[in-house]
Amino acid sequence: MRTYWNTTHGLHTLDQWQPSCWVQVTCPTADDAAFLQQTLGIPDYFLDDIADAEERARYDYDEGWILIILRIPYVKEVKSRTPYTTIPLGIILKGDVCITVCNYETNLMIDFVTYQQKRGVGFTDAVDMVFRLFLSSAVWYLKRLKQINARIEAAKQHLDRKVDNADLIALSRLQDSLTYFATSIRGNETLLSKLKFKLPVDELDADLIEDVSIEMNQAREMTSIYSNILESTMSTYANIINNNMSTVMKTLTIVTLFLMLPTLVASFFGMNLVNGLENRVWGFPFAIIISVLLTIIFWWYSRRKSWI
Repeated sequence: MRTYWNTTHGLHTLDQWQPSCWVQVTCPTADDAAFLQQTLGIPDYFLDDIADAEERARYDYDEGWILIILRIPYVKEVKSRTPYTTIPLGIILKGDVCITVCNYETNLMIDFVTYQQKRGVGFTDAVDMVFRLFLSSAVWYLKRLKQINARIEAAKQHLDRKVDNADLIALSRLQDSLTYFATSIRGNETLLSKLKFKLPVDELDADLIEDVSIEMNQAREMTSIYSNILESTMSTYANIINNNMSTVMKTLTIVTLFLMLPTLVASFFGMNLVNGLENRVWGFPFAIIISVLLTIIFWWYSRRKSWI
């Protein structure tokens, strides 16, 4: 699906492409790809690079065409090992052509359009739009990080109850998400530092770049903090599991020892050997008394050693 936006005075949709308009392509179809390649003339491999979910944040230049790939946060609607991940957003520039291509429907782009419409001033040029997309991505990284932190805090509140595999798996998935976030934010920061020298930046763009740098730096630091918190939480989970396991094994060992003493006495007196008690009326009660006395002695010793 593609949408044409007039960015001169506010943000308004157009019925067809016009020079200097913004072409927003979301989940491109074969018709969209044909329009971009045949009508606008963009290199065909640009779309292939953007479609690669693992494509890193980078800048490319080919015969006047500029390709900027920005990594943006994305939340998967279906259950996955990484509920929070990052995806590539492609920005293609040349002269009066300005195109953004994303192979996923994202809240970031919907919010970006809505916010720019509320601003009502549009973009000064394509470079201004590029850096505002960088700023929007940094803001959304912060939003997603707060959601991840809320999940971590909810997990920490459950530490006093029974810990099961589902809790550990959920935290492991969040750890994977934070790893993707950290890698993508660092890549975006590196890309931003390069674009300052690759694109024609004016004074207003320089101020915007400074704001983007501040937001990205905050997102990177928050990712590091939450990653450390999550690692500490998972370590606490592991310690609790080990402690619970030790308690169970200790209990089973004590119970086994308690059962072993009467069994040992019964084994001695049950052997097919002459022990002098075979024909005594008090032989069986004597064996019972010895078993009880040994059990009481062991119980007293265990209490003294704080085993029970």
